Amino acid sequence: MTAEQRVLVTRPAGQADSLMSSLSQAGFTPLHMPMLAINPIDPLPGIARQRILDLDRYEHLIFVSANAARLGMACILDYWPQLPQGQIYWAVGQSTALCLEAEGLQVSRPETDMSSEGLLAMPGLRDLQSQQVLIIKGEGGRKFLEEQLRERGAKVDSLECYTRGFAAEDAQACRDLIAMPELKLIMISSGEGLERLSGLLQPREHTNLATTTLLVPSLRVAQQAGELGWEHVEQAENASDAAMLAAATTWRKAYLQETQH
Repeated sequence: MTAEQRVLVTRPAGQADSLMSSLSQAGFTPLHMPMLAINPIDPLPGIARQRILDLDRYEHLIFVSANAARLGMACILDYWPQLPQGQIYWAVGQSTALCLEAEGLQVSRPETDMSSEGLLAMPGLRDLQSQQVLIIKGEGGRKFLEEQLRERGAKVDSLECYTRGFAAEDAQACRDLIAMPELKLIMISSGEGLERLSGLLQPREHTNLATTTLLVPSLRVAQQAGELGWEHVEQAENASDAAMLAAATTWRKAYLQETQH
């Protein structure tokens, strides 16, 4: 096994197994250190419970992540063992859609640009005059999707069903891992995870990362990485396992060519 094939995966605990398995099968040596912890909001506040009780008045349900699909559907099914009929379910990405499809739902999602921007480009969300939309999401986060839907005439509510917190990783352990000379590629799954990773590193570690490549899932996170001082950033097509693996494989080929000359 060559050193340059070692890769750090930073997805939350319980959400990295399939990607790490795919990386191993492709000849990488994956390491895992989660940057974020995902925790369900339990109990839900009164306004969130009321929105679930009023679920049948929404024409569109939009799930912004696999966590939103998994935890949001668990909350919804507690109140609606038989779901309302006639609603349109939307997922930002493939893993989100798969979680919903496992519940027997028909789901619309972007084919390639698995982001809020990609979702907004879909025909069914272009004209939403006076239509009711419920966004199922984590606490806080971007307001972009909500704002854009309102500009298109929608009446938008949010159902926040989980929190994103920093994983309880020791800063020194993270620095020691990233300082390993064999580590040449770090996979980031979200802007929040990137902020956490960057915050754990002191200026000295940032200097030592001049030869380390950061692999990110979107243009937005790539721009954020540049602003945080990362020098070598590669962008995958989206955050799915397949896209991240494809980007890692492309990076490895280019890296090996460089080191052999």
